[in-house]
Amino acid sequence: MGLSTHVLDTMHGSPAAGMQVTLYETHGDAVKLVKRFTLNSDGRNPDGQLYDNDSLRAGTYRLSFEVAAYFRARGVELPEPPFLDVVHLDFGVAHTDQHYHVPLLASPWSYSTYRGS
Repeated sequence: MGLSTHVLDTMHGSPAAGMQVTLYETHGDAVKLVKRFTLNSDGRNPDGQLYDNDSLRAGTYRLSFEVAAYFRARGVELPEPPFLDVVHLDFGVAHTDQHYHVPLLASPWSYSTYRGS
């Protein structure tokens, strides 16, 4: 159980190693920083789950993925301003007895997400 994320770079066909990600708890307009991390070589949080079974609470959260900075660091020329800069995913956790996996598939021009397992 718990909360995890994974990012795949669909432009290069690889995990998004080195991308900066930030996790927040959200309460209406209030946003509380929980954790900031850099994705490992597999495109995942190097510390494992973002929340484990015991610490995940029902509520709303935001994951922010620094997409433009990642692609620029990979040598991709992006316009200014970039089409995608920081991708924010706001999502809710209703069942803390279930695992919430929030993957992101990203390129400089598109992204998709889904609730994984």
